[in-house]
Amino acid sequence: MTKAELAKKISQDTGLEVSATMAAIESFMNNVKASLKDGEIVTLRGFGTFGIKHRASKAARNITSNTTIQIPERDVPHFKPSKEFTL
Repeated sequence: MTKAELAKKISQDTGLEVSATMAAIESFMNNVKASLKDGEIVTLRGFGTFGIKHRASKAARNITSNTTIQIPERDVPHFKPSKEFTL
């Protein structure tokens, strides 16, 4: 499902305009990104938790040139679904 399809589905369920729904989805995504950049955890009870995981630097192999490269450490976004979030 794309963001546009999600906005259309939510607008059908709520009766809001698609443009207003798209603006709400964009605002949600921007606020989650900003919170994660600030080091905050975003928890949506009954849905899940957005957080940051730190990846340490590591050595990797470039198999085409048979050389070792160093991948730098970095922080990556992470989502952990809640126990109520079942399929």
